[in-house]
Amino acid sequence: MTNLDTGNLIYLIVLLAMVAGWFFMQSREGLNKTLQYAAVWAMIFVGAAAAVGLWQDISRDARRSQISYSDTDQIIVPRARDGHYYLSAEVNGTSIRFVVDTGATDMVLTQSDAKRAGIDPGDLAYLGRANTANGEVRTAFVRLDSVQLGSVSDHDVPAVVNEGQMEQSLLGMGYLQRWGRIEIAGGELILTR
Repeated sequence: MTNLDTGNLIYLIVLLAMVAGWFFMQSREGLNKTLQYAAVWAMIFVGAAAAVGLWQDISRDARRSQISYSDTDQIIVPRARDGHYYLSAEVNGTSIRFVVDTGATDMVLTQSDAKRAGIDPGDLAYLGRANTANGEVRTAFVRLDSVQLGSVSDHDVPAVVNEGQMEQSLLGMGYLQRWGRIEIAGGELILTR
């Protein structure tokens, strides 16, 4: 806890003790009524504390920056609540949402994302193998006509299509190494060309 948090906690405890003392001193003969009032005030206090905590979460998320693109070919991606970095890229003219995965060797498309990008997963030869958290899966090598991220456009980009079940396409090191600099600082992923 910071000094400010500790000070706020002490203030609230003293305030609560004063309100509780006032209740007990106000009506000594009506102890049952006093306990009812104390229970009501306790619920109000807990509700107010929960509302303050919830408001802080909401306002922190509202202040969280969105993905920003600069004229200097720099992309800043904020960390999501789950700790990952997500961004959308135009693949063959279609917007596809990726999770940035520095542990993935290649750019990996799900079958549904590949289909949206104009690649028929049924026509592919799944000759490659990849070890994933869910075990080994078969992959098919493809070349993407174009990948555009912000103002940066790349052509003839190698990627793979995963034959197994995947929830999200991965933006792996095969694509990320095209950027001159990859930096993670202050809860942001910064890609610079």
